[in-house]
Order: sequence, then C-alpha cells, then structure tokens
Amino acid sequence: MTDPVYDLVVIGGGINGCGIARDAVGRGLSVFLCDKGDLAGGTSSASTKLIHGGLRYLEHYEFRLVREALEEREVLLALAPHIIWPLRFVLPHHKGLRPRWLLRLGLFLYDHLGGRKVLPPTRSLDLSRDAAGAPLKPAYRRAFEYSDCWVQDSRLVVLNARDAEARGAVIAPRTACIRAERDGDLWRVTVKPEDGEPRVLSARALVNAAGPWVGEVLSGAVRANTPPHVRLVKGSHIVVRRLYDHDRAYIFQNGDGRIVFAIPYERDFTLIGTTDEDYHGDPAAVRISEGEIAYLCQAVNDYFATPVSPDDVVWTYSGVRPLYDDGATKAQEATRDYVVELDAPEGAAPLVSVFGGKITTYRRLAESVMEKLAGRFTLTPSWTGRAILPGGDLPGGSPAALITELKAQHPYLAPAHVERLVRTYGADTLSILENVGQPDDMGESFGSDLTEREVRYLIAREWARKTDDILWRRTKLGLVTTPEQTEALAAFLARTVPA
Repeated sequence: MTDPVYDLVVIGGGINGCGIARDAVGRGLSVFLCDKGDLAGGTSSASTKLIHGGLRYLEHYEFRLVREALEEREVLLALAPHIIWPLRFVLPHHKGLRPRWLLRLGLFLYDHLGGRKVLPPTRSLDLSRDAAGAPLKPAYRRAFEYSDCWVQDSRLVVLNARDAEARGAVIAPRTACIRAERDGDLWRVTVKPEDGEPRVLSARALVNAAGPWVGEVLSGAVRANTPPHVRLVKGSHIVVRRLYDHDRAYIFQNGDGRIVFAIPYERDFTLIGTTDEDYHGDPAAVRISEGEIAYLCQAVNDYFATPVSPDDVVWTYSGVRPLYDDGATKAQEATRDYVVELDAPEGAAPLVSVFGGKITTYRRLAESVMEKLAGRFTLTPSWTGRAILPGGDLPGGSPAALITELKAQHPYLAPAHVERLVRTYGADTLSILENVGQPDDMGESFGSDLTEREVRYLIAREWARKTDDILWRRTKLGLVTTPEQTEALAAFLARTVPA
C-alpha cells in the first residue's frame, strides 16, 4: 500500500509536538505525529506541574515570555478545567534576600502584565495569624500570596493528542523516526514502530519537536549540516508525605538566587522542586543525584519548622529541558523562552525545529510554528484558544458539580474515587461509568481505586500499553500501588493489549 502524502510530519509526542499536531490539523492540514516512546514520556511528564507566568523570569527581564505565559493561564484554565485549577502561592519574606519592596513590585507587575480576570490578586499575609504560617519557622512573619494554576502535565499532553486524532491526525506513539531526507519539495520520513517494520512516509513539511532529543534528530535522522543550538538542563523533584494541612503552595527564595516550590500533591503528598543543572548524558537515563536531594531538602528546611530529610523522600523524578543555548553562564540563567527555527532552502521542503518552551506556553508555541509555515500552506485562522479539550465540557459547568452528581448516582463508589476520576477525566468519567450499577461492574481491582474499567478506557482511548503509562503518566497511582498490584496490572495488560 502507498502511504498518503501528509502536509506535516511531527516528531515528538510531548506537549509541544501534540499541541502543534492539534493546531495544524484544526487548520485543515493532514498530520502524522510519531514518538519513539509513550506520549509525554520525557520532559512533559517531569515538570513542576504549574501553569504559571514564571515570577523569577522578571529578574532576567523576560517580559515578553512572562506576559505571554500570564495571558495563557486563564485561557488554559477555561479549556481544561478538570485537569487545571487555580492555586494560591505563599511567598514568605526572607530578610536576608530580596527586600519587600522588590517583591511587592514584582508581584504588582505579575498581577497586571497578563490581563488577569478570573484569578484573585496578590495580597499580604501576617504569618502569625494566617494558617500558612503554621508550618513555617517563627522568624517568618510576613508573606505575599498570589495566584497561578496547577496542571496534570502528562494528561494535558494526552488530551491534545486525543483532540488532534479526533480531528483527523494520525498519532503514533512507540514509533521512532529513524531517517528523514529531502526529496525536492517533499520529505521522505522513515518511521519504525516498536514491534513492526519500517515504513516510509512523505510530507510537505517536517516539524522537529523532539524535546531533549531535538539535537539528536537534527544530527542523526535529518543529518543537518549546522550544529543544534540546544542546551540540556536537568530539573529534579522530590515527593514526601504531606507536610501541612492547608491547600496552598509555597515559593521559597534560596540563597543562590533560585526559588524552590513546595506544593500539595495527590492528596497525601508534598512535591518539592526544582533544581537547575547542565546535563550532558542520555535524556532517557536522567536521574536525580544525592546532591540534588540534599539541595532540595536544605532549601525547604530554611523555612519549614519540621525538617525534611532524604529519608523522608518517597519518590523522585527528573526531566531534561531542551533550552535554546543563548550563551548564559549558569543553567538557571539560560532563557526559558522558546525559539522556533525554520530551515527552508528555495525549492526544498521546510524543516521547523523547536527549542525551549514551557508547558504554559505550548499553545502559543504551536501558533508560532504555524506562522513559520504560513507561506507553504493555506491555513485557517488560529482556533485553539477557544476549543475545549476532551473532558473539559463539564456537566453543571464545574468539576465540583459533576462530582456531586456522580456521587449521588454511584453511592457504592468511595467519594475520593469519584473525585479522582473527575479530576482526571472530567466529563469523560461518564463514559468510564456507563452502565455501572454496582461495584462488581468496575471489574478487576489493581489496588487503591484503579479498576479494570479505567484501565480498559486508557487502553482504548489514550494509547496506554504499559504499567508506567497508567501508573505514572495517565495517573499518579504509582505513589500508592504495591509491587504485587503492579505485577497484577502488568499481567492484565499482557493478556489484554492488542498485539
């Protein structure tokens, strides 16, 4: 069989690749997306899980990036209210670091740069009276509280991929691009599925959105003559048991000029991160170091009354950011802005390569890619800022309303189970619970509240094939799943997943 000629082949199934595929197919282009691993298998599932403007980027004068990111917060909140929700951040004043007037000025800009409408503004806190002061050392008396948003990062990737597929794109995880060669005004792209034979696709344009592998694609598959302008920076996080009772996050200033977050995580835990270190190894092999664990513990121990030690860590994860190499001396000073490069020799098929970017600005990055390709295709206007992502069209208008409705309809399910389903799948929870009238209808149990019903949904609708896809990317139930339960899930997948 002869493969069709696609308008666009996208390499990379992270947030940028899936966002580009969604944008492009919605503008009338035919799209094929491939990734050598699972969707969100790299950096996009290793973020700090924030939709935020990047308060500290103001110190590096990245006003365009901060403004764009601040504008995107409320756009994304409206598109996916089931997996993105407002979060208040407490910034204690540290007398030995940035003065209060400077923090107040930065937060004033933060409140007004991005046209905030829904999120509440900054306010001052007296930590001796506010509950946010309870976990902190008595020396911290004053703080500021401001707004950003929380996101289930890997789910945002999958939802973009699902919407792209629903609009006609071909989404092919576990399919590596092993060669891409220009043939006049077309690309000949050789892809190889994990368990299949290579095949050659044709495309009018190629987008390299391979994240930390962007340079590897350029030097390997594409065989580009120019060196890639990429700087790999490792960011690591630790997870500990819940450190405090309220639902706000903390942003702590560190003596080295960096900041560290402490964020409520998955009901019973606290997420602490992140680090910033140059990285020179294989992005697939990235791991947290003992030094990074000690650094993160010390950073929060300067603030929390009860110290955190490496023995308290229950899980860690690390990711590699593919930043644009702007020549900054320190990793923490390298620009977080994205750069979209177009390689389009006259008469030859174009190549677009994506460097840097934040999960917050993925949609605007996709629009920038489309602008680069506008001269090659007839494109309809931008549209993604108005189209709700799968599951986001919530009955009752909010997650809380749907949770209340489903608790009444399914009283035999634990309330926490219903809440987790809605906060993971939104309106698609109705599909998972369709024709369920008693606990046995949920099928086999794999520990915690993960059931066969949910697993089959993830296989059929979200490209899940392996235990890590389900326990660490589509959900975070790996935090509460035993080795025996993981083995039972693996056995179920072995006999259920299509060959």
